[in-house]
Amino acid sequence: MNFLRPVLNNRPESSRPFAWVCFQLGLFFLASTPLISSFFFLVPLIQGTFLRRDYFLKDKWNYPLILAAILMVIGSYKAYSGWLAWVGLANWIPFFWCFWGFQPYLLTRGARKRSSLLLLAGTFPVLLTGFGQIWFGWQGPWQFLYGLIIWFIDFGGNPNGRLSGLFNYANIAGSWLAIIWPFALAFLINSSATFRNRIVSFAFTIATAIAVFLTDSRNAWAAIFIAIPFVLGPSSWFWLLPLLSAIFLLLLFSAFPVVPLELQLFARRIIPEDIWTRLNDFKYMNNRPIEATRIYQWKEAINLFLQRPWLGYGAAAFSVLYPLRQGIWHGHAHNLPLELLVAHGIPVAILVVGFVLLLLIISSKNCNFFGDLRNKSLATQNLFDRAWWTAAFILVFLHGADMPFFDSRINLAGWILLSGLRCMLIPTNSFKKLGLSSFDDGRLVP
Repeated sequence: MNFLRPVLNNRPESSRPFAWVCFQLGLFFLASTPLISSFFFLVPLIQGTFLRRDYFLKDKWNYPLILAAILMVIGSYKAYSGWLAWVGLANWIPFFWCFWGFQPYLLTRGARKRSSLLLLAGTFPVLLTGFGQIWFGWQGPWQFLYGLIIWFIDFGGNPNGRLSGLFNYANIAGSWLAIIWPFALAFLINSSATFRNRIVSFAFTIATAIAVFLTDSRNAWAAIFIAIPFVLGPSSWFWLLPLLSAIFLLLLFSAFPVVPLELQLFARRIIPEDIWTRLNDFKYMNNRPIEATRIYQWKEAINLFLQRPWLGYGAAAFSVLYPLRQGIWHGHAHNLPLELLVAHGIPVAILVVGFVLLLLIISSKNCNFFGDLRNKSLATQNLFDRAWWTAAFILVFLHGADMPFFDSRINLAGWILLSGLRCMLIPTNSFKKLGLSSFDDGRLVP
């Protein structure tokens, strides 16, 4: 049984060996095949739930999600979107369950580190198919295992010229890569890594950065810069923040027309044209009606919410109402709080958004963001927890101007990240109260 030892490493005592193996396989296959990944995730999810079924109501972090789920169901009975409202609940309520059920597998630093590296390793097919379609003209669909796995790969990307890989849409691919980016950085700077791992991590980090650039996703570009100071930690801020601020000012000067002409021309000599034309949307300005812009969609979402503020119109209602009002189809409001307001009303929006923001704020204290700047040992020890927190923060940031959670892979990854943040808040003396066992010896701490 020695051959099983590597896959059982870092297993929290609160998880069973077979379930821990399945959880790892689910993480590894999540990006490339959500169907197979979901089958693997069912084992740890069911076992993690039933082993702790008597403790569900004792954890107060579950209360906002329980109340939000009840209100979502009530609102669906008389929803404007009809049956779509019931289908739309699948984007929320099953993932509330995942938040609880996956906690036994993310309890320790070592478990979260291993999980983040598995998500990173599972991203290789995304990079491979993305570079292949852009540089070598690959196109699909590609089928494996008699159709259980299908990758829809467009020649030249989707939209054309933008890397989308097996995600089949550039903004979704950019969102996934932006979430993975903090883990790539952490792997790169991990002081315990061997020389071989450093070469691999350097190549993977550079490849991820290039892929993000090729997605042409402004949100993903911003996420790259936002993640760096958080992952590197406060000991680097004295030189890193001025550098990033200078780059940000150059981008600002190059992209926005209100900047004095001399400054703009100077900045445009430094910033590549493909970047500043994308930032100010100059590439698509002549082909895009005003109804297709984010700001116009947000304005309409606010108007809809004000007319039905308490229980909303039901899931997917924006995709029904927006074409009727503006004559152009859009599937969502490109902002998660606004989407929740339109679909489910004020109480649900406050519960869900407040839950996520509060979890981010409180868990940040466990990542040594504002600790002793001279304590490099503590900063290194918390490296992968900082990367984990940063990935969750990036996902929240992305939902300010887009809705990647409609892709099941990103949605599931997001709730796994939130589940890990919850585990950061569980002190050792509270394990038994939550139906968990303590297990955090030297092997588990990076």
